[in-house]
Amino acid sequence: MSIDEHPLAYLLHRQGWSATDYLTRLGAVHQRLGYGPIARDRKRVTRWTRGGVVPEMSAQRAMAVLHGVPEEEITARPWPEWLRLACMGDRQLLNAGWNPAATIELLDYVATAGGSMDRRGFLVVTGVTPVLAGVATAEPAVAQSHGRRIGTATPALFEQSLSTLRRQDDQLGSGQVHASARAQLQLIVTMLKTTTFDEPIGRRLYSNAAEAGRICAWTAYDSGRHGLAEEYYVAALRAAASSGDPVVTANTMAFWAILRYNTGDPRGAADLVTTALGHADRLGSPTMKAMLYARLARAHARAGEQRASERALSAAFDAYDSARDRAPGDEPECLYWVNLGEMYMHAGSCALNLGRPADALTHYAAATEEWTSTHHAEEVPRDTAIYLVREGQARVSLGDLDGAVDAGQRAVEYMGGVSSARGTSSLTELRTQLADHRGVPLVRDFLAQTA
Repeated sequence: MSIDEHPLAYLLHRQGWSATDYLTRLGAVHQRLGYGPIARDRKRVTRWTRGGVVPEMSAQRAMAVLHGVPEEEITARPWPEWLRLACMGDRQLLNAGWNPAATIELLDYVATAGGSMDRRGFLVVTGVTPVLAGVATAEPAVAQSHGRRIGTATPALFEQSLSTLRRQDDQLGSGQVHASARAQLQLIVTMLKTTTFDEPIGRRLYSNAAEAGRICAWTAYDSGRHGLAEEYYVAALRAAASSGDPVVTANTMAFWAILRYNTGDPRGAADLVTTALGHADRLGSPTMKAMLYARLARAHARAGEQRASERALSAAFDAYDSARDRAPGDEPECLYWVNLGEMYMHAGSCALNLGRPADALTHYAAATEEWTSTHHAEEVPRDTAIYLVREGQARVSLGDLDGAVDAGQRAVEYMGGVSSARGTSSLTELRTQLADHRGVPLVRDFLAQTA
């Protein structure tokens, strides 16, 4: 929709409703809420959209219900601004111009109303190509004058908060962190809409918004809400493109790739990571390259492309080796979690996807040795549990039921107190694989304990 178009007029046009149709639908909701009937006078709608008349509060509440906008937005925003949230959606995420004004509107939508629909059942993006094309043509952030002036302290505070959120997700899981990430995104969007800043500060704020959106996307994905995660990833990439920040751009693409190769689109995942590698070249970060090549290897493994996966893994380990002599401050802070154990874990998962369980166990053993020596496993309990489940799956494939049950039991211990649908579904997959061996007492006991 156009920024100047009245949101109610846009909604009627989008749905193909006449004024009378709309009042009929609105009246039904109005009456269901206990406010009584609404007169079906079509001039009423005209007065709302063109006459400057503000609907009574009961009518606004009924509109919020009809259009799926959280009721608290009615008091948080004036009429008709709150109704603009109902105008945003999947089509706007993909088709709106790649410019700062459109990006702010879409960030506002996903941060406030984006989670009001249950998007578990479908993905937003059919293919990633249009989004990648948009990133390449996006307009950069510019200076803005809307209110009080802010300086470098504001984006610096957001960067500290986002660093904390990343580590809280490691420790607590997505279920407990998503709401905090969403609140941070809302606060950053408010700064973008209501303050005065120069271009460098604007770029940092868009970078903040992109990383907050990425964390929202990751935690939505880890909670099993894949469609919602894609909304956040698309909005985050829009903000990243306007920021001009190659770190946040590449990182967002890398995390989105996980969702794509785990939901049946390894080709799209490979396209995302290949594009991200171009941004990593501008950055000059071997650690970023190592992480991206590891993700590329996973995408190829999911596609059953063994040689391509092996080439990407080799490139990942080469890049990681070249990063070892660099001081911690030389690499992006968001890559704090990348270590040699993580590289081996990716290698093990690739082997498992390619039907090579013995090779997978070799890599998982090397990873476990690395993580044990650094106590890293305790810092990332969810990831440790997921990798233990994968180890268990490899052992089942090799007929080592004792080892599989032991890995499963350790995974359950690490998952205690961690909220992650992804971790829970991984354990379910192991239980399903073990169910064929329920005649073995050890397996039967494990299945009963984890039911």
